[in-house]
Order: sequence, then structure tokens, then C-alpha cells
Amino acid sequence: MVAALTLAGCAQMPPPIAAHPDKAPNEVISFDIPPDALGARDPQLTAVLAKAGALAAAQPQPTVVLVTALGQDFGYLNQAVWKGVPAQRTARVNFENRTAGLGQPYSVSIRTVQ
Repeated sequence: MVAALTLAGCAQMPPPIAAHPDKAPNEVISFDIPPDALGARDPQLTAVLAKAGALAAAQPQPTVVLVTALGQDFGYLNQAVWKGVPAQRTARVNFENRTAGLGQPYSVSIRTVQ
């Protein structure tokens, strides 16, 4: 009985990231954007977005950066990602903007073109 109570309070370990079956084979990275960081135009968020742009540009295949947000935020998000893309690699990085639905988090997803 004591063992059952002890084990009931233990949290399960999450599966490794590589085990996510919903990740597309051509997905490089995908992350949600915290609303408070976006609202404050947090410098750390801007730096992360620029690094995402650099990661997209560094891929051997052309990439698509999918930004999910509300219309008024696309300018900031797209510009922050573009800052990380070197000028000589801009032709290999394309953007898609998707309007976030009610309760849907803002996100950035980078995938290679198959």
C-alpha cells in the first residue's frame, strides 16, 4: 500500500523529443512565442528569432519559415527573423504567415522544402 501511494505521486518522464510522431520529417525547429515576451518586444525574443532566421538560412535545402500570429505582429516577427538571414542566403528562405485562431499560440516553425 505504501509503495502504491509513493508511486502515485511520481511524475512520468516525458518521451524524448525525437520520439514525437507528429513532427514532420522536414521540420527543422518549431517553437511557441510567449505572449509576455512578444508584448514587451523582449530583446531576448528578438535574438531568438534572429537565430531562427540564421538556422533557416544554414540549411542545405531551401526553407520555409511559418509564422503564426495576429496580423499586427507579423511585421515585428518577420523582421526579427530576417535579421538573422545573411544577405547572400535570402533567396533560399521563404516566409508564410498564418493568422492565429482564438486561443492558438503564436509560433515559428522552420521546415525544409522537399
